[in-house]
Amino acid sequence: MPLPPRHSCQNTMTYLDNIRKSGKYANPFFGLTGIDVVSTEEGRAVLKMAVRPDMLNGVGWLQGGMLVALADEAMALALYPMLEATDGIATISESTSFIKGVREGMITAEGRVVRKGRRVAFCEGEVRIDNAEKTLLSKTTASFVITACK
Repeated sequence: MPLPPRHSCQNTMTYLDNIRKSGKYANPFFGLTGIDVVSTEEGRAVLKMAVRPDMLNGVGWLQGGMLVALADEAMALALYPMLEATDGIATISESTSFIKGVREGMITAEGRVVRKGRRVAFCEGEVRIDNAEKTLLSKTTASFVITACK
C-alpha cells in the first residue's frame, strides 16, 4: 500500500477509526515494529510491543530510540481523541529519561495528556516491562503542536 504524500494531512477521526478497526496495520511503523494498540481514549492510550533480537543494540539492550518511539506514539494516540476532526499534530519537543534497560519480553507504553491548549499540548509517557512489578524503563515528556488540516 503506498504511503500518502508527506504534505498531506490525514483527517484525525479517520486515523482513529483506522487504528480502532485495524490496530497496528493502520500505521506502517506499528506494523514494522509489531506495536499493538491496547487502548485509546480521551487523554490516555496504552501500546504494547515485544522486544525482538533485531531491536537490540550492539551490546544486547533494547535500543533506546525504541523506548522513545513507543512513548511518542502512545502520547500521540492519547491526544488524538481530544482533537477536532480537522486537526493534526506534530511533536515539537521531547525529552526522555532512561531508567532501566531491557533485553527481552513484552513492554507497555502509557501516554497521558497533561494539558491541551488551542495550539500546543503537553503529554507524558512511561514505558514499563509487562511483568508483575511493572518495572519502569523510561519516562518521556513531550509537547505537540496542534495544526489545522485543510
